[in-house]
Amino acid sequence: MKIQNSKFEVTYYFDNKDKMLSQVFYLLRSRSDGKYLCANPNPDSAVSYLLMFREDYDALSYLNAHAADVADRFGVESISGSSVKKLLERWGFNGVGVVQDPLLPNIEFLTTH
Repeated sequence: MKIQNSKFEVTYYFDNKDKMLSQVFYLLRSRSDGKYLCANPNPDSAVSYLLMFREDYDALSYLNAHAADVADRFGVESISGSSVKKLLERWGFNGVGVVQDPLLPNIEFLTTH
């Protein structure tokens, strides 16, 4: 974020890790088998990213836009940013995909390494 004035410019830098820890995210989880919705950007690789949404309605919009025929098979769960690391370890995800725009979709991938 930048704050500009005619005499000076102040730039504030935020640590994304600290910002993520204090946020609440929303996940899509299968009602039939309990698995979380994930992204596999490279189908030839076993790398998978847990999809996370900033708002619950963004998660629902994503489902309605890209999987309307199976949307009723998923539920939305909330998770604190501080709990994400444990979930990634437990389920074996390589990182997270934070959905920036659920309709396009525009996803920012972050790895755990």
